[in-house]
Amino acid sequence: MKSYIAIGLVALALLIAASSLFVVRETERAVMLQFGEIVRNDIPPGLHVKIPVVNEVRKFDARIQTEDSNPARFLTLEQKALEVDSYAKWRIVDVGQFYVSTRGNAGTAGVLLAQRINDGLRDQIGARDLQEVVAGERDQLMLDLTAELNMDSADELGIEVIDVRVKRIDLPDEVRVSVYERMSTERNREAQELRSRGEELAIGIRADAERQAVIYEAEAYRDAERIRGEGDAQATAIYAGAYNRDPEFFAFTRSLSAYRETFQNKGDVLLLDPDSEYFKYLKEVDSGEP
Repeated sequence: MKSYIAIGLVALALLIAASSLFVVRETERAVMLQFGEIVRNDIPPGLHVKIPVVNEVRKFDARIQTEDSNPARFLTLEQKALEVDSYAKWRIVDVGQFYVSTRGNAGTAGVLLAQRINDGLRDQIGARDLQEVVAGERDQLMLDLTAELNMDSADELGIEVIDVRVKRIDLPDEVRVSVYERMSTERNREAQELRSRGEELAIGIRADAERQAVIYEAEAYRDAERIRGEGDAQATAIYAGAYNRDPEFFAFTRSLSAYRETFQNKGDVLLLDPDSEYFKYLKEVDSGEP
């Protein structure tokens, strides 16, 4: 009988010990409640003790979580409508405030965060035009929105927003065609401007090339005339030197060249006085004079 009592006492002690001990993992944060009120906040990882029945321990995931918001419509600075699909990365940093604000419900925290994200996107997109939202300042918009959400999210919700990103930005069907047409017109204008600049540069390049061609041609003609003049001067000097050495022989060779050129074609006819100086050397040959 005593052995059964001892076993029962041991079992009761083990049950009380099991109810008094709890473990918080590295990926968790916990709070201890006493009759529904927090008596111990942000319990660190490890083995801890509680009073059975009196105390209740609530554990929450401390890892980074994702809140995927539903697509919403916003207006840009020029009143252009955009459909934006976004998501946020967040985690619990103040588990006590998180429990008070959301009663420990991560879904409630996601809904509250999604509302704040939509309000922040409305403000950020409303302060920018379409080009800035889509491309120009998209990254800066996300950084500004993240900083804005973190200004009071820790104090009010007990969470930290790590990052906010836009998955997709679409134009509503009723304005998509007009926006695309405007973008096409703008691109055509830029293309025409680039073509005009290119044509202007081409005209300048062609004019410069033609100017240089004229200069090179004039310089080549000048050099050719100078070389031709120098050649003529040298030829004249050579002729003069030959004439000064033996004027009679020079006159004779010149006459032979003239005869050769004159009588080259048998059909040529010359009407000259037989006593002309032109036939001087022919007469001397006929008469046998030297």
